[in-house]
Amino acid sequence: MRLWHQSLLRVLPKSQLLAQWRELNSIYAKEDRHILINYIYDYSKDDLFSYTQLVLHEMRARDINIRTVDKMERYFADGPFEKVMNPFIHHHNNEYFEICYFNLKEKFMRGQKDFDTERFEALRKMYEAME
Repeated sequence: MRLWHQSLLRVLPKSQLLAQWRELNSIYAKEDRHILINYIYDYSKDDLFSYTQLVLHEMRARDINIRTVDKMERYFADGPFEKVMNPFIHHHNNEYFEICYFNLKEKFMRGQKDFDTERFEALRKMYEAME
């Protein structure tokens, strides 16, 4: 389980973006505990709500059909929530960006089917700009 650094959402291959939505829905349904996401529970729900909105925005921008938002709506039923400009700011930092970058780079190097050169080059440019 992983919540990708929010600035990478626009360059994620479709399979990772879809998996991100599945992982969020698993959090909404079970409040999963996993070493890679436990930090989210140290933040207010505002952060997870804002992150979710970023994921939904990217899915819609790519015309990805979102079949249901029931679990999300139940999880956030106690809203309204404040918009957080940088969700999980203390965790989703430059170091975490780099960790995510190398994870995605390996997927590209191993030939992930939906990870084309154009998408990887956009990712690489983001990484180089961060250095």
